[in-house]
Amino acid sequence: MPPVPPTVSEPCCDGPYRPRSLLLQWHVTERCNLRCAHCYQEQYAGEELPLAALRGILDQFTELLASWQGGPRGRRVPGQVTVTGGEPFLRSDCFDLLELLAARRRQLQFAVLTNGSLLDDAVARRLRRLRPAFVQVSVEGTRQTHDGIRGPGNFDRTVAAIRRLVGHRIATLISFSAHRGNYREFAAVADLGRELGVTRVWADRVIPFGSGAAMKDHVLTPDQTRELFQIMHDARSAARRRWFRRTQIAMHRALQFLVGGGTPYRCTAGDSLITIGVQGDLYPCRRMPIRVGNVLETPLAKLYQQSELFRRLRDGRRVSDGCEGCAYARLCGGGLRCLSYAITGNPLAADPGCWHATRPDQVALGR
Repeated sequence: MPPVPPTVSEPCCDGPYRPRSLLLQWHVTERCNLRCAHCYQEQYAGEELPLAALRGILDQFTELLASWQGGPRGRRVPGQVTVTGGEPFLRSDCFDLLELLAARRRQLQFAVLTNGSLLDDAVARRLRRLRPAFVQVSVEGTRQTHDGIRGPGNFDRTVAAIRRLVGHRIATLISFSAHRGNYREFAAVADLGRELGVTRVWADRVIPFGSGAAMKDHVLTPDQTRELFQIMHDARSAARRRWFRRTQIAMHRALQFLVGGGTPYRCTAGDSLITIGVQGDLYPCRRMPIRVGNVLETPLAKLYQQSELFRRLRDGRRVSDGCEGCAYARLCGGGLRCLSYAITGNPLAADPGCWHATRPDQVALGR
């Protein structure tokens, strides 16, 4: 794994930092019944924290949110916990955890990321009762492409799971991980999402870490990245013309505003996004696997406020290396920082997929 880069800027603030919102992506297991080609996990087994320890971590998160109550203009900081894995439904106590989250609805909302393979009608009914903000399932392209990435027969199981979720009126998202072998199939996935009646279809680019490190040669070039965004823009335009369909084709990820328009997206890792791993390790993002501490050893609030990496990532004054002179440099923050880290070892370098950036890695990605 690449080393953490040296300090490149001053902390963003001297007092306690208060984000506009805080999302915790919580990996509660490494176990998974699939072996997806682009998976960022390195292993698929290991000890899991018991429910009592998970409850303690949840207490820390809600206490951190409560510490920001009565801030500027009396506004609270909205919180969300997204439960994932591995495959979270492989934990026998997964619904016990979801019950704990649902009981704190006044303090936060929760969501679930799943591969959908264990999502039968009974699971869908229990989810509906708990009212998650959404459940997200991945579709990687057409049946042949999806099954080539996730395993034979998985496409049909995934579509069946999505139908169940939508049928139970659960907000359902489809995510798409784009690489050189599938990015031109995004339109087909968007069409599928509209046909199934999901709430949203969105895409981001593959990050070559963990088991997916072999996908480094499949990372999109700048030209392919721009082509992907144009495909997404066209799919979104088509969806908007079909006013009777409610599926949103979202374009609010790194660099997508360059083609899709709208407000520039800035990476939120270490700011309004944090990740806790299976053993309580804290990261700015699971796709940027730089450990900053463990919440079972050091309080989450202390790590969040004092992590030097977090402070550098949320420093809005810094211009990423290779973005000098770009009109969007401060608004965009350098693009997809986890991809920068995977390719260059520095999350504060310009996005390798940006066609405006200047950097030596353009040659490495085939530009």
